[in-house]
Amino acid sequence: MLPEPDPTLCRALADDLRSAGYAGAALRDAWGAQADDAVARGLRGPAERALGDRRDALAVLGRLWGLGLEVSREDAEAAMPALSLDGAAALGLLSVDGDRVVPAVLVRPQPFADADGEVEWWIASDLDEAALGGPLPEDHVLGVGGASQTLARLQLTWRGGTALDLGTGCGIQALRLRRLVPRVVATDISERALRFTRLNALLNDVDGIETRLGSLFEPVADQAFDRVASNPPFVITPRVAGVPAYEYRDGGLEGDALVASVITGVAAHLAPGGVAQSLGNWEYRDGESGLDRVREWVGPSLDAWVIEREVLDPLAYAELWVRDGGTVPGTPAYARLIDAWLDDFAARGVTGVGFGYVLLRRPLAGSPTLARYERVAGGGESVFGPHLAACLENHDRAALLDDEGLASAVLRFAPDVTEARHHRPGEESPSVIELRQGGGFARTIEVDSALAALVGACDGDLPVGALVDAIAQLLEVDATELRADVLPRVRELIVTGFLTFADA
Repeated sequence: MLPEPDPTLCRALADDLRSAGYAGAALRDAWGAQADDAVARGLRGPAERALGDRRDALAVLGRLWGLGLEVSREDAEAAMPALSLDGAAALGLLSVDGDRVVPAVLVRPQPFADADGEVEWWIASDLDEAALGGPLPEDHVLGVGGASQTLARLQLTWRGGTALDLGTGCGIQALRLRRLVPRVVATDISERALRFTRLNALLNDVDGIETRLGSLFEPVADQAFDRVASNPPFVITPRVAGVPAYEYRDGGLEGDALVASVITGVAAHLAPGGVAQSLGNWEYRDGESGLDRVREWVGPSLDAWVIEREVLDPLAYAELWVRDGGTVPGTPAYARLIDAWLDDFAARGVTGVGFGYVLLRRPLAGSPTLARYERVAGGGESVFGPHLAACLENHDRAALLDDEGLASAVLRFAPDVTEARHHRPGEESPSVIELRQGGGFARTIEVDSALAALVGACDGDLPVGALVDAIAQLLEVDATELRADVLPRVRELIVTGFLTFADA
């Protein structure tokens, strides 16, 4: 078990890391861009070779906690004048074996940027597969992985008073939420994970994060929050003997029941106007859509925006997560685990597994007005949170307008929107007109000439109704009929970010 972190030792560790210049950009410069990319893919060799025989503090700490490699006692002592080797051992970060210093964890710089600016934290987590030289132990506490990065990119920029990080792991989402709210409760079923969370909060001098041990919403039974974030252990894993169940990814329930529990349970823990965002997998069963299953979980009381990014067939899904656990293709163990996954899927009639993003909100008053369950494959920017926030704000404003109110609204097209027209050879009129979104989810939608003309004329000057009337006259069609056809599609363009209110 990781020791309980001592605040004084954590401050000394931070002093040593700071004095060594232990930062992401410095490490990338030290071992090179190509090696840095290799480290992100679990390959240490290029970075190790690039550091060569360097013995400065940055190189030593980079080997020890960036790559998970042994270093000499002499070099380690020189790199930790404030903490000392005894202090590092007391924090559970390393062990000393004669002249060898062996890492017990990884400590890696993690940059983050939001509306308040840029920050870089040091994040401690368990040794990865490359450092261990084999499969992970089942109580492994993951560092900042791809799913964690995805959830961070999705986070709305809205602030609040309290937040819940459900299934905190190493605590990275709690640190991010703390920048938006003064108080965060971070929960996990793993005491080891909670100790990493406390260590990382102390190491980065972040207060206001309280950790609680327990499953799902049990530790916050009677509490409601303004913000909830969860990167739950959503991986669908066979519940049979011989199949490892990793705490960081496998929720211990059959199929997609863990994700269902998060979605159905969060309604009771959202304050009015509160927003919950999570990742998840959901099963497609014998013709039943996975998105329809999610719709049933959400129920009638919450606004919902669920975006499915991909659907994997059972074999592809099994291969993805068997490899993730460190089992190598071509081995008997690999084949045995693949068979276990396929048997499990076959028993429930699973034909595919969807992956996506879930955004839920408790309305401030009245009934929900948003119920979007869609498949979106693209993505035009690395940060979706501001885009989602703007789309929700536009939705809320448009939902208050009847058709007459919408016709009176003045809109403008978003600056990232472009138009593409496709012509058959020799034809003057286009056969296809597309509107394309450069940011957000990089949507491309096909429109007719009337809607294309309306979007092109939305420059923040005239109201929608006046533009529709002018287009109707130009196309020689009935203006009332054109309004009835165009206005619902204008609402969709507002929600998806192609159009925005001119005074926003």
